[in-house]
Amino acid sequence: MTDNRCTALEIAPDLELYHSGPSLDSGEMPALFYFALSGPDSLCTDPFNQPVQFLRGRQIRIFSLTLPAHENKLSPDDALRVWAEEMTRGEDPLGRFLDAAQLAVEYAVRQKLADPKRIAVGGLSRGGLLATLLAARAEEIQTVVGFAPLVRLNLAKEFHAMAHHPIVASYDLSREAFKLASKRLRYYIGNCDTRVNTRACFDCVQEMVNAAQEQQIRSPQIEMIMSPSVGRMGHGTPPEVFKKGSQWIAETLKIV
Repeated sequence: MTDNRCTALEIAPDLELYHSGPSLDSGEMPALFYFALSGPDSLCTDPFNQPVQFLRGRQIRIFSLTLPAHENKLSPDDALRVWAEEMTRGEDPLGRFLDAAQLAVEYAVRQKLADPKRIAVGGLSRGGLLATLLAARAEEIQTVVGFAPLVRLNLAKEFHAMAHHPIVASYDLSREAFKLASKRLRYYIGNCDTRVNTRACFDCVQEMVNAAQEQQIRSPQIEMIMSPSVGRMGHGTPPEVFKKGSQWIAETLKIV
């Protein structure tokens, strides 16, 4: 199913922020920045947009940006290979995306489209990696949800040959554990996800909890919820998991 109820805002030259949800002229609201594929596909195409579907009708705006190498009808299956090729040349497509995403969050707050005290980020697979990296950068983002998140870029098969490349190695979420320790974070993953590696996800979450302990944060709100794997390489996310994650966002942001 495809749902075309999303709009595009040009917030800078060659940068479009996509939106779904309540009208933008109805004042400040809670917001979720959600990343899966392209901006339109993240918001409008099933099954990638299931968080959008489960939050429809609630008082929350959902925004998205197009992930690197997902523009111009490029195949999502080739995106990580394109990232690897760019990094081999010394380029950093993820860094460029995160700069743009931070600009988008600042724009939404400045234009009173997003309540700065109730902003969440979320993502699916590679989108989960980028959402969490954005949360590590942006102090106003205190809530993170990841569905089958990629937590270490060098574990993706496209990067095995360059696992120690400095740009690739820099995108290991464990490096951001100190910054993420005070966030509310929940990851959902299959019990045998061989695409992003279930054990790596657990280890990353444990690093965040350890960092919270070092900062004397009592009862850190960092969780990993594991369920039976589905889909190719155990990397699927079933509707009931998307629904639970969406409900958690609504409860955490106190959305009506």
